[in-house]
Amino acid sequence: MEIAILGAGIAGMSTALALAERGHRIGLYERRPSESTMGAGVVLWPNAGFVLEQLGLLPDIVEVGGHLHAMRRIDRHGTALKATDIRALDRRMGFPTYSILRRDLQAVLARHVAARGIDVRFGHGATAIETGTDGRAVVHFDNGTTITPDLVIGADGRMNSVARHYVVGHNTPVYQGFVNWIGIAQSDVPLVDEVSVFDYWGVRERFGIVAIDRHRMYWAAAWPETGPGGVTESDPATMLERRFAAWPAPVADVIRATPSDTITKIHVHDLDPVDVWHRDNVLLIGDAAHAPLPTSGQGACQALEDAWHLARCLDEHAAGNDNNLDATLASFTLRRRSKTTAITERARDFAHLLFGENVNESARQQIDPVAEIEALTNAWGAHLPMAQAR
Repeated sequence: MEIAILGAGIAGMSTALALAERGHRIGLYERRPSESTMGAGVVLWPNAGFVLEQLGLLPDIVEVGGHLHAMRRIDRHGTALKATDIRALDRRMGFPTYSILRRDLQAVLARHVAARGIDVRFGHGATAIETGTDGRAVVHFDNGTTITPDLVIGADGRMNSVARHYVVGHNTPVYQGFVNWIGIAQSDVPLVDEVSVFDYWGVRERFGIVAIDRHRMYWAAAWPETGPGGVTESDPATMLERRFAAWPAPVADVIRATPSDTITKIHVHDLDPVDVWHRDNVLLIGDAAHAPLPTSGQGACQALEDAWHLARCLDEHAAGNDNNLDATLASFTLRRRSKTTAITERARDFAHLLFGENVNESARQQIDPVAEIEALTNAWGAHLPMAQAR
């Protein structure tokens, strides 16, 4: 099958690898002129580890990522609120958790895409999709070219997805009322004492640090803010240092170890869950289909899961000699929709708890760590044969 994937991000490239392995002819179309280095980093939880192993990518991730020990929640005064033993979660789910800079994950994917001989066409921004006379979608690009493949996969993100506009009828990201300032810190001296997640909570403020190693980490500072616009910050590092001056030492150290001109402000949006992910031969995956808030911790993980599930749906389509592609794409949606919708909704609830006007103090209380690991295992491992894989 000739398949065009719009978007060469995590969802697009991982899906390209999964489908090329099965003999499909893949073309990747990316609107940017070259490989993206946007974003700070991601945590690849065990469900992502399962998919990465299936794709043969896990050894590469081990080389450049950090094997996380724990997730520690701490208040702005340095009092420990909660700790999650990530290694125990890994043992329970059967796969490791790694932190990784987004640019390094992109590089791993790009290297394997190139090794597979998959063509990546940069400078191809989709401007419109229309239904052709034969019922197949025609994709128009901003450079004047058009394509009419057997299957179009929309992996073109949450903010401006042409594929989502075609499938759903609109593409309306929902601003959730808070901003993230993100950065990557690096220092010759250790900034933290272990390779873990450090989640500092204030009142309607949060500062999260995710270590790759003790000298290198990515971070995000968050608080409520009205919609996009307003004054541009010329020196974000100084502003952040002042705002978090009274917080525990690692926070200020990490900000100081980050070049100010690399710090980025993001008005955080997600997308409302939708029931239909395909129209004709156009299918949505990744953030174009289900874009959770960063409070989910699952955006990249769910993009990787999409790749694994779609490959299996198309395998079943081929094995049954079923020419009904529509039914195959509907089957993929059915497998993925409930899990991704639940993740999106939980992420919204957590964000409202953190940044809403009525802060819920009960969230700061310690919970049973065994029960938490079991809950995460059930939520993140759903619909994956992880136990059988090890």
